[in-house]
Amino acid sequence: MRITFPAYPNLPTVSSTVHLSYCTNIHPGESWPEVRANLERYLVPVRERVAPGHAFGVGLRISGEAARTLATPQVLDELHDFLRAHDLYVFTINGFPYGPFHGRPVKEQVYLPDWLDPERLAYTDRLADILAALVPEGVEGTISTVPGAFAPRVHGEADQERMAQAMIAHVAHLVRIRRDTGRRIALALEPEPCCFLETIDQAVAFFEKRLFCGDAVRTLEKTAGLARGEAEEMIREHLGICLDACHLAVEFEEPARVLAALATAGIRVPKVQVTAGLRVLIGENDTATLDALGAFADDVYLHQVVERRADGTLVRHLDLPQALAAARGVTGAREWRVHFHVPVFRDRYGLFEGTQAYVAELLRLVQQGRVSEHFECETYTWDVLPEEFRREGIVAGIAREVEWAGAALRAAPVTRA
Repeated sequence: MRITFPAYPNLPTVSSTVHLSYCTNIHPGESWPEVRANLERYLVPVRERVAPGHAFGVGLRISGEAARTLATPQVLDELHDFLRAHDLYVFTINGFPYGPFHGRPVKEQVYLPDWLDPERLAYTDRLADILAALVPEGVEGTISTVPGAFAPRVHGEADQERMAQAMIAHVAHLVRIRRDTGRRIALALEPEPCCFLETIDQAVAFFEKRLFCGDAVRTLEKTAGLARGEAEEMIREHLGICLDACHLAVEFEEPARVLAALATAGIRVPKVQVTAGLRVLIGENDTATLDALGAFADDVYLHQVVERRADGTLVRHLDLPQALAAARGVTGAREWRVHFHVPVFRDRYGLFEGTQAYVAELLRLVQQGRVSEHFECETYTWDVLPEEFRREGIVAGIAREVEWAGAALRAAPVTRA
């Protein structure tokens, strides 16, 4: 039976195909029982706030451990029952963090296993199987994933080719799912500072050289039994880019240029993550700003920093503590963008700005050009935010994020085909 979901009340009526939710990686929990309990405890109350009486999408995060449990038919059936009972449906999975993601130092370990490791392929295949069993008929499923690997892990052409071959092997798996179930699933690589795919230019170059090339097409022909023209089409349909608004802002990427570059290369955007970072303006001998920024330097996550100096030069720092230490010896005014996911509904954080205006502009252009249909809020840092910025509580905060994103999408004019 074909399932048709009504439009969300917070989304534009001009586009009932838009799917908006938040990512459940916000909530601590690695085992499936922990993840399942979080859906009941947090997701249901959020749905009741932002979409009362309407179906609400789920941005599901499933760890490597939870994926093995959820892959069993009995557990999947129970989840189906839960989703139906609460008018929920799954349209996307965050397949980026494989292991523990809260309550302990994560830092660069979050990228492991990466696309150099066979377990990343096996894990992503499992996620695709799960998503194919959950996504409603007529709705594309999407999976976001690490941008290849943490940059220092990649050594030369051979490593790049290994990653590309693993991704093409996953496309073959997605093609088989499509044949067997009729469900279409796309894998979206998520560029991030200090990773192998850090900028959009790097992503475009990798796609053109490694994924859209003749060798990749021929490999898919053999493994999936496809004709040459069909194989290239399947790669382009099932592989794309996840645009994380925070990551793009930190890299000082211009939204219009990003979308133009991807369109020119024929690279899809299956998913957009509605995220904001910190924008910090540092004056000459501005120790007060640097001291205040120290409150955001937690021990759990990497908070990469990109500094733009007066002459336009970009200087990158792996983490906020290193950036703060280096800043003490630098003179001159400059701007920092910090990879610290902060709530998108705020535009200021004490002395600092959020990149909210950047997010709004990206969403406007994406919606105007009908570039993507999947939008996921992903402020996973609620438990490490300075206390003054999370007093409203997690459910209320998530609801405000989803409502802000819905309003931003509703405000964007859509260019009709």
